[in-house]
Amino acid sequence: MIGVEDLSLDKLFVNNGSRGGVCKMGGGVMIREWKDIPMELLLRIASLVDDRSVIVASCVCSGWRDAISWGLTRLSLSWCKRNMNNLVLTLAPKFTKLQVLTLRQDLPQLEDVGIETIANHCHELQDLDLSKSFKLTDRSLYALAHGCPNLTKLNISGCSAFSDNAVAYLAERCRNLRVLNLCGCVKAATDQALKAIGYYCNRLQTVNLGWCDKVGDEGVMSLAYGCPDLRALDLCGCVLITDETVIALANNCPHLRSLGLYFCQYITDRAMYSLAQSRVKNKHEMWASMKKHRNEDEGLMNLNISQCTALTPPAVQAVCEAFPALHTCPERHSLIISGCLNLTSVHCACSVQAHRARVLHPAH
Repeated sequence: MIGVEDLSLDKLFVNNGSRGGVCKMGGGVMIREWKDIPMELLLRIASLVDDRSVIVASCVCSGWRDAISWGLTRLSLSWCKRNMNNLVLTLAPKFTKLQVLTLRQDLPQLEDVGIETIANHCHELQDLDLSKSFKLTDRSLYALAHGCPNLTKLNISGCSAFSDNAVAYLAERCRNLRVLNLCGCVKAATDQALKAIGYYCNRLQTVNLGWCDKVGDEGVMSLAYGCPDLRALDLCGCVLITDETVIALANNCPHLRSLGLYFCQYITDRAMYSLAQSRVKNKHEMWASMKKHRNEDEGLMNLNISQCTALTPPAVQAVCEAFPALHTCPERHSLIISGCLNLTSVHCACSVQAHRARVLHPAH
């Protein structure tokens, strides 16, 4: 039997003159030419090479093209530094079974016609990364809304030309979204768009709204009310956010594990106490967690309140004590308070224990 690791032009075929060679597989299958390789083996080979090699392999013969076209579900073109749009126009009609497609760019290459081609052919797409696609307009989002309704993960961070109307339109038609990255989408991420997202995309678990400075309490509160399974929310740089947003999250999103509030300078102690109190509101859930011996894995595990200069040590300490997974110690550092000089006295439990150990057992 031939192992995939052993496959090469020399090893797979025994030299047989101009015809190229003959190889006998298990079960009596004879391989005389590359096109005779079974689809399962070809897809296994394709899974072990990089995406460029897969694209090249799809051009070897019609058999390989058809096999890869039907079997390929994941593809990244982020390695393409030039002419990515032309590559998309060529490949999208071939690779119609794609479920994961990464088109992250350093320099903007993608154009609306490329995304429209994807939407017209890749109807099974679930995970799409279009980050830094500065040339794309609302045409792309409208096309995706119609052609890729099964999207569960969408990254359009840095796509500064998208509007909030287009995002709202997409949310209405892509209701299975679980991960949405709108970081830096200043025109797209508004309260109007977030209201639509909260209304239609109730399964959302992760949302990045970093540096979307038009986002306010009304929009994020719509997410809190409409997306009860929210696990991670990045509001860093959303300067309009106040305590009302945090209170809504604390009361309605019991599974929240990560919250970014960097530079949200309207946040006060009231928000921190609401987070701390949310920890003990549901006593039944907390008791069930304790019985499973994973109490530290419940509740907030990451909190960024850097540059939230209105906060005081007692309020932040209350949050730290309510959520054992929040740490100020360098080894774990999941409670980030940089830029808040008045919070230097806040310490997690293990940090306090380490300090006591140093006091009781000083190094000689």
